[in-house]
Amino acid sequence: MRFFEGCTALITGASSGLGAEFARQLAPVAGTLVLVARRAVSLDEMKLELEARYTGLRVVVYVMDLTRENQNRDFVEWLKREKIRVNFLVNNAGMGDRGPFVTGDGAKIQAMLELNVVALTRLTHDLLPMLVEGGRGAILNVSSIAGLIPLPHMSVYAATKAYVNSFSDGLRMELRDTGITVTAVLPGPVETEFGRVASRGTGEPEWSSPDELLVSVEEVVRQALVAVAADKARVIPGWKVALFMGLAVALPLGVLRAILQRQVR
Repeated sequence: MRFFEGCTALITGASSGLGAEFARQLAPVAGTLVLVARRAVSLDEMKLELEARYTGLRVVVYVMDLTRENQNRDFVEWLKREKIRVNFLVNNAGMGDRGPFVTGDGAKIQAMLELNVVALTRLTHDLLPMLVEGGRGAILNVSSIAGLIPLPHMSVYAATKAYVNSFSDGLRMELRDTGITVTAVLPGPVETEFGRVASRGTGEPEWSSPDELLVSVEEVVRQALVAVAADKARVIPGWKVALFMGLAVALPLGVLRAILQRQVR
């Protein structure tokens, strides 16, 4: 973890799940943590927990809805006023939806597009000049193995994560000579509240993953940070998940479609 010593890390979706775990694992070595989410109470509890354990750590919380462009603009201006220079951006905030596209809630689909694609892109664009000016830093985008293959009953979510994968790779190549690295972490099934939020609870068919592929939140974050420190483009936490996806993407697309269609039936 020497790569992150004294860093100023900004973590979105930091009030729970992977975001909270990123904060916990960075806390022993970071200089400042900027925790962003919509839930003020959870952020304040995280701040108290981390500052009580690590006396040299500065934890700053900012309550905002990343899908609101005006709030993003105010947030970036606030960082400048507070003279907080971020050098590690963790784009963790995201949401999903499980079930047939035709019966999906339009507002939820729009919110997913705004959060997973637009907000991630906008915040990265707004903060990138700061990172580049600093001469050394990193961006970690939390994607998903869903972005590697088309997924029926999670079609929009998978498409948003395919965007994150492509965006991360392209940006990584653009920034190669700037001192800024870009890494995408592609988790498989993880025990967070993601599944509860994504589930519609209507009894409709939903995509489900084998329990054998489940990876802990702690392990996902650990492997993601190791990948950033090693300047890797992508990491799929969990050897079983990595092997499974390696086989899946190697299949001809027609064969893969047939398997996935049979799975959701």
